[in-house]
Amino acid sequence: MSPFIAAVVQTASVAFDPARTVEKLGDYAVKAAAQGAKLVVFPEAFVGGYPKGLDFGARVGSRSAAGRDAFRVYYDGAIEVPGPHAARMGEIAAANSIYLVTGIIERDQGTLYCTVLHYAPDGTLIGKHRKLMPTAAERLVWGFGDGSTLPVFDTPHGKLGSVICWENYMPMLRMAMYSKGVSLYCAPTADDRETWLSTMRHIALEGRCFVFSSCQFTRRSDYPADYPIDGNPAPDSILMRGGSCIIGPLGQMLTERVFDQDAILTAEIDPGEVARGKYDFDVAGHYARPDVFRLMVNETPQSAVQTNAPAVFGVRGDF
Repeated sequence: MSPFIAAVVQTASVAFDPARTVEKLGDYAVKAAAQGAKLVVFPEAFVGGYPKGLDFGARVGSRSAAGRDAFRVYYDGAIEVPGPHAARMGEIAAANSIYLVTGIIERDQGTLYCTVLHYAPDGTLIGKHRKLMPTAAERLVWGFGDGSTLPVFDTPHGKLGSVICWENYMPMLRMAMYSKGVSLYCAPTADDRETWLSTMRHIALEGRCFVFSSCQFTRRSDYPADYPIDGNPAPDSILMRGGSCIIGPLGQMLTERVFDQDAILTAEIDPGEVARGKYDFDVAGHYARPDVFRLMVNETPQSAVQTNAPAVFGVRGDF
């Protein structure tokens, strides 16, 4: 495999407005591709928006009418997969000949999921990952993914996969991804804290993989005027400060973290560094000790309703 350029994008959604956000994604994809990027990674919940600071009116034993309406707004700003917004992102990937990875808020019937979509350079949606474990109050508004969306994709640049935000603190999930040979490990996040970097560097070292972490940079003004935030901060107040980065398989910083501004961070990726790193440490291979430790992963879709009815009614129209 030859070296290539990868990019992480740090900017804000147009909160709860998927059409405008997808067009903004397109603008940044063009800029990243102009810098030579073949892989472009956007933040968690980029299309649909991350509801920073919202409590959706929830208290133990009660929910408020205002909170239900806030959820309705959030629900209306989510997208369906497949659907027109997802198709438009495929067009953007194809127009720029890039692997495109982006966080979205996915609507499936009455439930929202924090999801990552993966597109090939021909515009094909090659797969998605739904966040297995929403963190803290995220559980109020996001459903739980199951093991059926833990994909790793073969690409000419390496094996591509995604783990979202605090899923990266789940050792067994990481091990499942390492066992699939992930070498291009995407970590879209909403965590802008200083401690996040230590997690990303640990994962790069542990998995002997490249890590691409993308976080939004948002201000109060990126959200609607009636968005209820405690303290009523000024429009230029920073709600999420970024901190995106790219890290190599030996934990080396390939970009510096950037805070408090929009950014496209790029780095040259040498896929040969993965094999060089695994020479002395392969967590799912020669360092695994399966005689002592073993992980079972259930990748069966967990449907709430199962039926043995035929997919199509009979030709006579009988039931």
